[in-house]
Parts: sequence; C-alpha cells; structure tokens
Amino acid sequence: MFSLFKNKNKVAAVDEFIMPIEGEIIDITKVEDPVFSEKMMGDGFAIIPAAGSVVSPVDGEIINVFPTKHAIGIKSVKEYEILIHVGIDTVQLKGEGFTALVKDGEKIKKGQELLQFDLEFIKKSATSSVVPVVFTDSTKVTVKKFGKTAQRERDILSFD
Repeated sequence: MFSLFKNKNKVAAVDEFIMPIEGEIIDITKVEDPVFSEKMMGDGFAIIPAAGSVVSPVDGEIINVFPTKHAIGIKSVKEYEILIHVGIDTVQLKGEGFTALVKDGEKIKKGQELLQFDLEFIKKSATSSVVPVVFTDSTKVTVKKFGKTAQRERDILSFD
C-alpha cells in the first residue's frame, strides 16, 4: 500500500518536477471528491486531461501501481511521495481503459511514460476524468501556473 513517508529536510529545484499529463491545471480544492479537495491525502493540484498519457514528473521509483491501474505512487530521488490518480471513481472500472507501462519497484526517469488511459472511455464511465496529483508525504507546494499546460512542461510548482 502507499505509505505516508515524512521527511522535512527535502529541498527541490523548481525544474525537478515536470507536468505529468497534458491538460488544464486546476486547484485541488475544486476536485469533486473530498478526499482530494479537502487535502486528506496531501497537498497538490489537479489536471483536466487533454490526452491519455501519464509521464513521470520526477526521477525516482514506482512505489505502487494499483491493481486497477487507475493510480500510481512514486517516490522521487529527493524522497517526495507523489500519487497520480486518474479520474474519480475509476477504481470501479477494474482496470478497463488503463495500461500500466511500469511495475512496483521499477526505477524511473523524469518524462518516462508510466501509464496510458482511454480518456473518452473514462469520461463516459467514471464520475470525472480529473487527475489529482498529490504529495502524500506532507510536502507543501504552490502552483505557479494554472490553465492549459503541455505534458513535460517545467516550472509549474514551487516547493514551500
């Protein structure tokens, strides 16, 4: 299961994190699920996806590919823990519409494709296609750019 590792001594460069999905960045408080919008799992942001591809936002390791492939947990080389959760109520799809390209314990590079998903299927079958990106280790972030953003774009976050 995904851990809640805490490390207050982390320092991240602004360009360490890249945009994992093409789409529109929105405030996490606007996500239609209180687990995310009330930051119960941690701080972060959300993406209204424009395409069905997820790349790694950091260099690191895969902590967890959920059995239903709708979510991936990553630990960065700086020990940030990041959850990328594709859609709301997508666990109920039981993996349909998702293709995981990595496995638990795999070392990954920033920009490496991790997951593909059928965006149109998710829009029709799930509560929402929005993708929360959450720092589950108590890391605080400030979103520097909202709105349309390209996959792999840099300088979208600052670490508080």
